[in-house]
Amino acid sequence: GYKLGITAGRKKAKVNMASPRPKSPRPPVTSARKDEKEESFWEKIGTLGRKKRIKEVQEVQEEGKYAIDSPGSPTAPDLPPEEYTLEENEERSMIEPRSFEDPKLKELIEVLIEWINDELANQRIIVKDIEEDLYDGQVLQKLLEKLTGEKLDVPEVTQSEEGQKQKLGIVLAATNRMSDLEDFDHVFGKWSVESVHSKNIVAILHLLVALARHFRAPVRLPENVAVGVVVVQKRDGSLSHRTVLEEITSTYDDLGMRCERDAFDTLFDHAPDKLQVVKKSLVTFVNKHLNKVNLEISDLDTQFHDGVYLTLLMGLLEGFFVPLYSFHLTPQDFDQKVHNVNFAFELMQDVGLAKPKARPEDIVNLDLKSTLRVLYNLFTKYKNMS
Repeated sequence: GYKLGITAGRKKAKVNMASPRPKSPRPPVTSARKDEKEESFWEKIGTLGRKKRIKEVQEVQEEGKYAIDSPGSPTAPDLPPEEYTLEENEERSMIEPRSFEDPKLKELIEVLIEWINDELANQRIIVKDIEEDLYDGQVLQKLLEKLTGEKLDVPEVTQSEEGQKQKLGIVLAATNRMSDLEDFDHVFGKWSVESVHSKNIVAILHLLVALARHFRAPVRLPENVAVGVVVVQKRDGSLSHRTVLEEITSTYDDLGMRCERDAFDTLFDHAPDKLQVVKKSLVTFVNKHLNKVNLEISDLDTQFHDGVYLTLLMGLLEGFFVPLYSFHLTPQDFDQKVHNVNFAFELMQDVGLAKPKARPEDIVNLDLKSTLRVLYNLFTKYKNMS
């Protein structure tokens, strides 16, 4: 009977380890027999063994996931400065972990990712992480080729670290050769093959911001973004570290597509008092026609950015009804506003006006100079119309 009890218990334990027994109500037992006690003991052994194996599997999975996902990056906050292995007088830097929580930094990263993805949409390239997706030069190469319209002479696919750095070097050299980047003397030296390849997010952000500014990206970069950077240096065999505030973006007064300088550039640069006179004249001109449908604007800086007034104004100036299904009367997001402005631009070209010296995105992004250029074109043609 004792052997039978053990055998039965073992069989039951095997069943338990294979599949958990469904829980069901049991009647109360007043007297437990010996074989039932043996079963209960082996049940416990089986359950403990199963839990141990599950825990081991989970630990291995977690370890593997960390090995795959963990960034081998000097910017990773997991590695304290004391753990750095540096040569004498060598420096290394990392962003302070709390800087990653800065809403303006998060916004800047989101804006740059959206811009890159818009530029490379036709090539089916999608960037999700600035550090992980840009460090090897592949995406940067495609982005620069798209922005310049020129093919770079680099190896197409390379997996080795040496090959990646070679490609990255060619891409960065092409970037640095662009003459107009002289406007950004203060950012030269902010990126290098080593810093970008080591996934230094500060270097990558400096590079992307310079490209966005140089190529007049149709996005509005958040201004005055700065991050705390811990700089670690080895001196006399010991590590010292200091924290500095690194400015990624500053205050910008220019947006919009690149074109020849015109009267508006002069007004903005040298005659702010006359600029106010021009704005007042344009407000008067616009309201003269919008008043016909009981509408009025008071602020040129913001009230044309969604394209609604611009579209209605074109209908009033040319005397035609604009079907409401052709545009969004109450646009809810950026894309709907861009659609409206683009539709207004199409109406302008349909009636013989030159293509506007602005992009729809510039108007939506509240670029005043672009907005004034568009309205002034209308004013020039229709100023004598009653």
